Amino acid sequence: MADTELRAGLVGAGYIADWHAAAIAASPGARLVAVADRAAHAAEALAERHGARAYADVAEMLARGGCDIVHVLTPPASHAALARQCLRAGTHVLVEKPVALSASEVAEIEAEAQASGRVFAAGHNFLGLPSYERLKSALAEGLIGPVDTAELTWALPFPPLRSGPYGLWPLQAPENQLLETGPHLLAFATDLFGPVEIEHLSLGRPVELPGMGRRPQLWRMTGQAGGVALSLTISSVETWDERSLTLRGPAGFARLDYAGDTLLLRRENASDLILNPLRKELSTGWQHLRGGTARALRELSSLNRASPYALSFRGMLAEVYGAIRAGRAPDVRFAGRSAVPVMRAVEQACARIPAEWRPPAPPVRTRKPAPQVMVIGGTGFIGRNLTRALAARGTDVRVVSRGGRGPFDDLPDRVETVAVPLRDRAALAEAMRGVDCVVNLARSADPTWQNALENDVRVTVTIAEAALDAGVRRLIYTGTIASYDMSDPAATITEATGFAPDMSDRNVYARSKAECERRMMEMHLTRDLPMLIARPGIVIGPGGPLQHWGIGRWHGSGAVRLWGDGRNKLPFVLIEDVTDALIRMMDDDIPTGESFNLVGPPLLSGREYFEAIRTELGAALTVRPGNLTAMWAGDAVKHVLKRHVLRRRGLVRPSLKDWKSRAHLSRFDNTHPRRLLGWTPVDERESLIRRGIVEANLLGF
Repeated sequence: MADTELRAGLVGAGYIADWHAAAIAASPGARLVAVADRAAHAAEALAERHGARAYADVAEMLARGGCDIVHVLTPPASHAALARQCLRAGTHVLVEKPVALSASEVAEIEAEAQASGRVFAAGHNFLGLPSYERLKSALAEGLIGPVDTAELTWALPFPPLRSGPYGLWPLQAPENQLLETGPHLLAFATDLFGPVEIEHLSLGRPVELPGMGRRPQLWRMTGQAGGVALSLTISSVETWDERSLTLRGPAGFARLDYAGDTLLLRRENASDLILNPLRKELSTGWQHLRGGTARALRELSSLNRASPYALSFRGMLAEVYGAIRAGRAPDVRFAGRSAVPVMRAVEQACARIPAEWRPPAPPVRTRKPAPQVMVIGGTGFIGRNLTRALAARGTDVRVVSRGGRGPFDDLPDRVETVAVPLRDRAALAEAMRGVDCVVNLARSADPTWQNALENDVRVTVTIAEAALDAGVRRLIYTGTIASYDMSDPAATITEATGFAPDMSDRNVYARSKAECERRMMEMHLTRDLPMLIARPGIVIGPGGPLQHWGIGRWHGSGAVRLWGDGRNKLPFVLIEDVTDALIRMMDDDIPTGESFNLVGPPLLSGREYFEAIRTELGAALTVRPGNLTAMWAGDAVKHVLKRHVLRRRGLVRPSLKDWKSRAHLSRFDNTHPRRLLGWTPVDERESLIRRGIVEANLLGF
């Protein structure tokens, strides 16, 4: 097989699939030929970007896709069954971490691979980094000596723990958190030192998930492997991004930054007095300079396609694909059997989780809900607040969630969660039967206008048609103030302010939301669609994120570049005020066809917002003004490179006005919702800061 093309297929078209697809594209002699996902539109979008074929069924892909190897990228509970299915169909298989839910499941996959004569590879991608290979070489040369202690750290913010969406698999149980992240650290330890024995576990930084109990945001484990004392830390709060591996021995010290693909080696020198520390620090500085320069040049020359994370996948595929072509087993780093001790260590840690961290048993349902309101997108920030506010008022709610789950286990008598395909008009209409009001909070995040037309506009129209079919009394759609031209500081925006007739020079999100509104208004005028439109401003409050992109461009949790100079007042609004307005819009006295800009009075600028975070939370984030003209020019250069060098199709180049609109330079007049809805958003600066910052748990602790 050495001279033939290796044809790859992906099962699962979520976030991680993009990284695998890009790594396949960068692998010589390999080609992505098939993508399978039960969400057909997701499979189609990913397949189209890579010239592959999309399937809605794995069995069909295996029968007709012509795959030599399949990457299993679905939620972990399905990994073992899908891996065995692929092996039985005669394909090699690479399974994303966690490879399975237990060591025994991994062993079953390995047995299937042995029986079928196919390769089973574990997706421990960070072991494929060039810097990790250099670390192993340094160990082999004795530059560190016998390792005495090793510290393995994964300190990376995981905002869903604090702001959702809570339907994600890692949030369903504390064990899932460790299954999601632990294999990264344990794969390093196992590969370097052998099987890990976990001796102690402590949990901290609790956060309350709505209706789901507490979850830890800090995991600290100690153990040993091959005589090496191990300390493992996982932190998910809004902390400094440090993903590192530190080794100490008699001959030296090594620190691998696996998020940045840099390796620092420190060794003693034989100089006396002042020269000794000087040489030591000069060596450290030189290594940092060399590593940083090499990384910057590599990412510049590759147009950011060779980031450390991307390189880890490329390194993994280079070894796995190379082994398949050579007819040999992959290096032990990626051999499927290596995941057995990794998963055994995860199981040891999970067995030590104290009982008080276990999710509480949900209340027993005493009545079947009779939903009066259906919320589409009810597991998001606004949706779950709206659902809970309605339930608190005695209103039964049906929440539509892709996974059929939501953070409402504590409300079994008032809330039911269902999975309904948003492209299926008949299924939507059936789910709406008997419902009085539907609130559509769904949105898509699409890179191209064509994708937005398919995944956002078409879905919005389908929901509206289903509402007509079901005879719904009222349909509330959430647009966005981002659709307005907010580039003129002298302008005041009201509901009478129209969107630009031509939105083709706006960012995809703003344009898509505007097009959804246009089509719904057309349906209102021509088909009596009983709809209203809500356009929330910059929504903050409990359950909201620290890294809010309505304020600026974030660089990790500790630095943000503001949209503009950050001196103009921003259209902040508290989450409870948005919820209150949406409920008021359900009233019969509010005429359909109306729209409402849900923004509070101008109380805080971007600079003042971050100054309040410093004063109230003690976090002096790095905040810098952004020159919007320079940002627009830089984006224009990137657009040219993406289009002509990377050959990406369908990209939109936003205008200078679009970039200036991100700074929210224009003021908003919220008289209309105040008058027609009787809406009274918070209008005191101190209250906005208290609810929007102090009580919002922005840092997670």
